[in-house]
Amino acid sequence: MEKRYETVFILTPVLSDDQAKEAAKKIKKTITDLGGKVVNEENWGLKKLAYPIQKKTTGFYHLLEFSGEGEAIVNDLEVTYKRDERILRFLTVALDKHAVAYADKRKGLRADAKTKKKESANA
Repeated sequence: MEKRYETVFILTPVLSDDQAKEAAKKIKKTITDLGGKVVNEENWGLKKLAYPIQKKTTGFYHLLEFSGEGEAIVNDLEVTYKRDERILRFLTVALDKHAVAYADKRKGLRADAKTKKKESANA
């Protein structure tokens, strides 16, 4: 049975926007190559860190929600994170049924907000 996971990673702030997008694309490709399916992607942008990491005080935050079979996909993904010097920190968690319901609801609310914003811009 497929499980849903959520992974957040922080990229080093010395990257340009294009380099940060390319790094996120590489992680997405890793997930799909391992047999996973990306359900949702959120780029949170450059944010201040709670504490310095490698003498850096900011980082590019990125969230990926994906589904996949077994723990092997998470283990291989985390090996990829550890090998990539652009990634300062990462966290991957398995979502229970309540977290999946909340994530789906949050996506729906965000989609509704975007359509309302487009409708008000067109009016």
